[in-house]
Formats: sequence, C-alpha cells, structure tokens
Amino acid sequence: MGFFPPMHSPRAALRDLGSVMRRRSRESLIAAGLSILFTVVIIVVFFLDAKVNTAPPVTVTYVDSWSENRTDAEIKADQAKDQAAREERAAKRQEQFKEIANSFGIE
Repeated sequence: MGFFPPMHSPRAALRDLGSVMRRRSRESLIAAGLSILFTVVIIVVFFLDAKVNTAPPVTVTYVDSWSENRTDAEIKADQAKDQAAREERAAKRQEQFKEIANSFGIE
C-alpha cells in the first residue's frame, strides 16, 4: 500500500485534520460539524435504546391451595371439571375462527 502516507501517531492525524479544516470554507466546516454531531447523536441513541424495554414483563402466577386430606375422587372430579372448561374454551375459540373465516370467504 504505497499510495497511503505513513501514519505515525494519532497526534499527527489530528494535526493533519486540523490543517485540512483550517483551509476549508465556512460552509464546509458547518457541514463537517453537523455530520459529526448527527453521527454522535445516532450512536448515543443506539446505546440508550439498548437499555429500554429489555426486562421481561412481570408475570403473575396463581396457585390453587387444597387441603391435605382430599380424596382421589375429589381430585378426579376437579380434573374433569377443569378439562370440561378447557374444551368449552377451545370450542368457543374454534367458533370465533369459523366466523372470521366465513367473513373472509374462506372455506
């Protein structure tokens, strides 16, 4: 890479940038300043946005409490009641989807 000038230190690079900027017009300096400002603002926004809404939402878990001396018949009755409620919810949901499909003309 013989066409690039040798870079000896960051201080030399900053001096070179300063000398180039001193020879530019006022409009060029304003454009360079705005471009640097916009770039810095975008980078800062990306860093700040990475910390927003990253925690999982709070979940509430409901736990049923039963007595220690429940019989197997009571347990099976509760399970049957819960299964019937699940099937009823599934049937209602299926009916809702059928209504949506009919409204769009899907068979």
